[in-house]
Amino acid sequence: MKRRTFMVISAALVIGAVYIAVTGEKSGESVLNSQSVPAATVSERIGYFASHGWEVEEIAGKKITIPDDFSQSYEDYALLQDKQGLPLREYAGESGQLYVYEVKNYSPDSRKMLAELLVCGDTAVASMIYSEDGGSLRLPVS
Repeated sequence: MKRRTFMVISAALVIGAVYIAVTGEKSGESVLNSQSVPAATVSERIGYFASHGWEVEEIAGKKITIPDDFSQSYEDYALLQDKQGLPLREYAGESGQLYVYEVKNYSPDSRKMLAELLVCGDTAVASMIYSEDGGSLRLPVS
């Protein structure tokens, strides 16, 4: 019974966090100012996640180009970055490196969770935690 109660409470917290991440700005929550997050080295990138309580292990990386014009789904992604204080919009049209990590210390309903960090130059410009099943569960890092 205790495990079931814990799972229900955990699910409620996750749903609440997703709700805040998606609707926070519309309800008057302030957006953080953009901050510079160093991400030139492996230790800086892993340290970024660790500073927010996430234990991660790098599993992939690839070069990408941030679009000049954001589609609706990319705009939703940009809003999440605005709320975290990351400067994704400032890097529209630029090339970067997308690092993908496996989250080691969180798996709601036994789902594998992934983390991503988008780096331009030596700066993290976007990040997110999401379920491996295509992102049915998406969370801000911070």
